[in-house]
Amino acid sequence: MPFPADHWAKLRSTNPLERVNREMGRRTDVVGIFPKDKALIRLAVSVVIEQNDEWLVGRRYLSAHSLETVLDREKEQEDPEEVLALTAA
Repeated sequence: MPFPADHWAKLRSTNPLERVNREMGRRTDVVGIFPKDKALIRLAVSVVIEQNDEWLVGRRYLSAHSLETVLDREKEQEDPEEVLALTAA
């Protein structure tokens, strides 16, 4: 795993997935019986979109500062090869 050691616990964790599953279960228990399959799919999609928005705005699973170290390390490892451009004949 090329990420720093302090990221390993979060990378192998299933906590975000468990959180989505728990929220899905909570919402489907409230509804009980769905009249059509499309209604269940609509609810599932709305829960996933809501969770995505929450993680984008309110939370960060890996901080921006800790990800900068990973990106900096990748830049250092890049080979400074010259890339030849193809030109049309």
